[in-house]
Order: sequence, then structure tokens, then C-alpha cells
Amino acid sequence: MKTSSIALIAAASLGLATAACSQEPAEPATPAEPMAADAMAAEPAASTNIVQAAQASPDFSTLVTAVQAAGLVETLSGPGPFTVFAPTNAAFDALPAGTVENLTQPAQQEQLQGILTYHVVQGNLMAADIVAQAQANGGSTTVTTVQGEDLTVNVSGSTVTITDAAGGTATVTTPDLAQSNGVIHGIDAVLMPE
Repeated sequence: MKTSSIALIAAASLGLATAACSQEPAEPATPAEPMAADAMAAEPAASTNIVQAAQASPDFSTLVTAVQAAGLVETLSGPGPFTVFAPTNAAFDALPAGTVENLTQPAQQEQLQGILTYHVVQGNLMAADIVAQAQANGGSTTVTTVQGEDLTVNVSGSTVTITDAAGGTATVTTPDLAQSNGVIHGIDAVLMPE
């Protein structure tokens, strides 16, 4: 069950991440180099939506596959606005072997939806807004996902990390990929709900 949840989350995150990659940030970070909190400048809104952006990016093909399998393409293409914490293909590749394949099976659609929507927050939360909230609260803040559970955002120096319900963490590597219906923040791990 936990492996299925991990795969589902990974797939959902990939769909979101792909959307984020269609617009290049002013100074993209490499997966091994977290983006500095003070370097997260917003871009102007794009003409593509979150799903279209993810589909256009080779870094988010696994996320797109998961979003399609979960039946979330129409929702994430809608008006939003949505903030998506989008795992890269490398984040999905770090999951146990077979996880993504298992979660994208029709019988696992509900579980996959839960994982993917755990990567989505209602609203257009730019990195500077999230960082300001965290700094006002001693370095961390919580955001409630569309799935219903919370994520904890931590700011330490120039690194922004997100902690999931299972205690796993992801680092924001590519912030503020603005789309017509929200924003994508690329992350280096798949987040898992309880």
C-alpha cells in the first residue's frame, strides 16, 4: 500500500512538474543545486496551462503519465489557480522499482489521485510569498493541499524544503514557473500523504 501511494504521488507530481518546465525561469537551478530563497523571482504569467507546460518538458514526462492515468488532466488544465510542487523524472526514478508502473494501473487510480493532489495547493503561491510566510513563523509554515493534508515548508538559509506527512523531504530546485492557471515549483522528490 505504501509503495502504491509513493508511486501515485510520484506520478501526480510528474504531471505537475512537466507543466512547470515549459517556461524557463530566469536562472534555473540544477537538480543538485537548490534554488536560493532570495533568488526566487516571479516570471510573468505564461500562455500555457500547468498540464501543457508539463507536457512540453522532457523533465516531467513521468508526471504527465501519472496525471493522465489519474484522470486529472482536465482538472489541472482548468482555471485554478493552482500551485503545483512538481517532482522531476529523477524524483520518480528514485522511488522503488515498479512503483510508478503499479500506480498508473486503472485499479490504482484513486490512490494515484490522492498522491498527485497532495502536490497541489489551491491558489497562486509564488516562492517569495511562501518564503515570507515561513520566515514570519520562525522558518517554517504549513500549506493545505487539494488532497486535504498539510505540507510543511521550511526555509534554512537559501534552501527551501517541503516535508510531507511521512517525514520525507523535497527541495525546491526550480521555483516560480508561472503558467496561465497557476505556478509550478520543481522539486527533487515525490511527496507522500499519510
